[in-house]
Amino acid sequence: AFNFYAELLGGKLELMRFADSPEDVPIADEYKQRVMHVCLTVGDQLLMASDTAPQCGPNHEGIKGCSISLQVDNVPEAERLYEALSEGGSVQMELQSTFWATRFAMLTDRFGVPWMINCVIDSQEG
Repeated sequence: AFNFYAELLGGKLELMRFADSPEDVPIADEYKQRVMHVCLTVGDQLLMASDTAPQCGPNHEGIKGCSISLQVDNVPEAERLYEALSEGGSVQMELQSTFWATRFAMLTDRFGVPWMINCVIDSQEG
């Protein structure tokens, strides 16, 4: 998923799997290729994550009750992000004009990650 986000958003991707830890992490072999830490640096922003730890169990449901919000400063960028993130996912609110934003959308991408795209353009800027 983070390789896709790095390509979509640009920036620098750093990733460490449990197997790559400089310390001996007591973890079963089937979990050693899971991501211990991933960081995507985009400008002065960081998007960080890790895979679910084995102790969370097989019924872990992932991200619930929150979304990652992307603030963009132009409509073409909002449209580009919306198209890419919604492909293979589900849209809760189409990209549209709202009373607070020039464009806003809510969606869940193909990896199950909820996103909000917010584009506010000052009326004096056009």
